[in-house]
Amino acid sequence: MNEVLQTIAKRSSIRAYKDEKLTKEELDMLLTAGLQAPTAANRQEIHFTVVDRDNPILAEVEAEKNAFRGLNPRFNFYYNAPTVIFLSADTDFHWGTLDAGIAVENISLAAESMGLGSLIIGCIYEALNGDRADYFREKLAIPEGYKFEIAIAVGRRDTEKVPHEYDRDKNVTVL
Repeated sequence: MNEVLQTIAKRSSIRAYKDEKLTKEELDMLLTAGLQAPTAANRQEIHFTVVDRDNPILAEVEAEKNAFRGLNPRFNFYYNAPTVIFLSADTDFHWGTLDAGIAVENISLAAESMGLGSLIIGCIYEALNGDRADYFREKLAIPEGYKFEIAIAVGRRDTEKVPHEYDRDKNVTVL
């Protein structure tokens, strides 16, 4: 099996991270992987906002998510990862959501290939695009005319997790 397929097979969602920041080089490699993702019509419209776990905006996002969903979870949405990358897209471009998904998967696979853990985060979507969307756009430096699409937490694993199993017969039809 080639390296890319091995990386895909090994990747899993990590929900515990060591208290160690990413290096500038690691962060640059992850962002490059996201920027290299294909986009519809080569628009390259995805914007990346990098937030350190010490930034108070993460607590505000968590509080908004909990209020929106009526939750009081045991863990915060990013599981104390040292870095959270928020991806936003042009609201006028029909394919922005899909492009953000492709970019976040590139980052996730790059993290795995670098020996890092990651967690793709969608649970904050409604909170960041709800009544306080303008506030969060400003605080997260999301460009005018863009909206939050998806996020990813990245850091050094403090746990191991077996990748999920799947039922090929149930999920695949070949015509």
